[in-house]
Amino acid sequence: MKKILILESNESFALELAACFKDAGYDVCGTTGDGNEGIALIEKHSPDATVVSLMLRNADGISVLERAKGKTNFIVLGNFSDDAIIRRAIDAGARYYIMKPVSADVVGMRVEDVLGEAPKPRGEQRRRAVSLDERISNIFISIGIPPNIKGYMYLREGIKMTVEQPRVITNVTKGLYPVIAEKFDTSASKVERAIRHAIEVAWNRGRVDAINAIFGARVYIGSEKPTNSEFIALVADKLILEDMI
Repeated sequence: MKKILILESNESFALELAACFKDAGYDVCGTTGDGNEGIALIEKHSPDATVVSLMLRNADGISVLERAKGKTNFIVLGNFSDDAIIRRAIDAGARYYIMKPVSADVVGMRVEDVLGEAPKPRGEQRRRAVSLDERISNIFISIGIPPNIKGYMYLREGIKMTVEQPRVITNVTKGLYPVIAEKFDTSASKVERAIRHAIEVAWNRGRVDAINAIFGARVYIGSEKPTNSEFIALVADKLILEDMI
């Protein structure tokens, strides 16, 4: 049984990762948010792969990589898109650098890639969720919606809901926002405002040509921008037409 070590300071996400790996048949040999403890666990267990966040206590992720280089396969999770940081992580031994936020399933897929294993049979639903998450994230990156704003997560959830249940887009106020709000423990009005802000950020960055390229037509011109429901419907329709479901 392959051994996986998780070095993640976000406790809830660490637990989510551990559950994902155990469900896939791996031996999770440890979880900690402390970099020094992580190095000790690498020395003790010699894990086949280590998922390491750049943000750790006492010793950061880069320090862990540098001090334990060659002793495990590192998959790095970070909130930074800076090329210099990514390059430093790769040079220090990272096999993958994955931008947060990211789902546990996507991390699991990257570990499977690194270990050269076929994906564990966890059903079509898992593969479907991963492909949707990755495709939506790629669209957001292309048009300039940054992952560090709340609207990013809410918007992604709204698009996934609409792909699964297209009719929900006909009543976003009562059918979409409240469900997203409940999942993220917030209010429907805050969800609406955060999604609107995320769309405004993309348009303010002036990537209208990229936006039109994504949708395959000249959808918007200049400062013209869609409503929340229009944008969610456009992305969901694109995913459906590309046979992503």
